[in-house]
Amino acid sequence: MILSTNAFGIDLGTSNIKIYSAADDHIMIEKNMIAIQNKKNIFAYGDSAYEMYEKAPGNIQISYPLCNGVIADIRNMETLIRFFITDISKGNVKPADYYIAVPTDITEVEKRAFYDLIKDANVKAKKIMVVEKAVADGLGLDIDVKNSQGVLVVNVGHDTTEVSILSLGGIVLSRLIKTGGLKFDEAIRSAVRKEYGLLIGGKTAEGIKKSLAGLEEAGTGAQVFGRDIVTGLPVEREIPSDLVVSCLEEHFNTIIDCVKLILERTPPELGADIYRHGIYLTGGASQISHLADKLKNSTGLKVNVAERPVESVVLGLSKILNDDNYKSVAYAIEGMGK
Repeated sequence: MILSTNAFGIDLGTSNIKIYSAADDHIMIEKNMIAIQNKKNIFAYGDSAYEMYEKAPGNIQISYPLCNGVIADIRNMETLIRFFITDISKGNVKPADYYIAVPTDITEVEKRAFYDLIKDANVKAKKIMVVEKAVADGLGLDIDVKNSQGVLVVNVGHDTTEVSILSLGGIVLSRLIKTGGLKFDEAIRSAVRKEYGLLIGGKTAEGIKKSLAGLEEAGTGAQVFGRDIVTGLPVEREIPSDLVVSCLEEHFNTIIDCVKLILERTPPELGADIYRHGIYLTGGASQISHLADKLKNSTGLKVNVAERPVESVVLGLSKILNDDNYKSVAYAIEGMGK
C-alpha cells in the first residue's frame, strides 16, 4: 500500500496549535488565537492575533477557541484550521488524510466535536483518524508504546494537565485536571497584586513564569511594568523570584496529588515498570522551574523531562503518519467516515 504523502497530524492545544505536514515533513506551531473585528471580519489569527492580545480596541475580539482541552467555539476553530492548512499548502489545499490528537478523559460528544471540526472545516479531508493524546505523547518521547511496559506520562498544558498510564498501545488509566500554565500565570498576577498593589497583564505574568529559572540563576528579580492600584499610574517594579516560587506551590501540589492518585490505582506489574523507568514530563507548561524537582521529591521516582515538550504530541503524530508499525494506534470514530 502506498502511503498518501498528503497527510496532516494536528495537535490542538489551548494555547498553541501544532500541525505536522507529511508532504514536506514540517511542523508548524502557531498561537491558537483568532482576532475578529466588528463581530464578523477576521482581523488576524495565530501569532499575529497573540501580538494584539490585551492591546486591542473594543471592536476587536481576541479569543482562544479551545478551553480546558475541548472545543469551546467550533466556528472560529474551523476558520483557524482552514487558514492554517491553506497557509501550509501555499493556497492549494488538496485532498488529505487527517490524524487528530484528542484528550482521553473527555466525553464521546467532545471527541466527536474534534472529528466534526475537521470534517466541516472545508480542508478536503479524505479520512479522519483520532489518536489518544497520551499515546501520541509517548511516541513523541521516543517510547515504544506498543510493548507491554507501563509508562506514566504527565502532560502539563496551558489549561489542563493530563496524567496517563500507557501500555500495549492503549491507555490503562487517565485523568485530566484543570490546572496548567494559565493557572500558573493567574497565581503570579494575584500574588503581585496582593504584595505590591500592582496590576499586570497575562503576557507579563507568562514572561515572569518563563524567565523564572534564569532569574534564580542570576539571583535577580523580574522587572515588570504594570498599573499601580492606588494611583492608577503605570509603574515599574522588581518582583523577587521567591514570591513567584511560593505562589506556584499550590498548583504544583495539585498536579502532584493527581499523579499520586493515578499511581495508587495502577496495577502492581505496571507500577514496577514505572518505578524502573520513571515519570515522563512533557507539555508546554512543564518547563517551569521547580516542577520536575518537586515531582521527583514527592513521588521518589525519576523524572524524565521532554527535550521538545511543546511538540511531543505532534512528533508522535508524525511517527504514526510515517511508520506503518504505529498506524494501529489511530482509530476512526464509530459510525463516522471510513
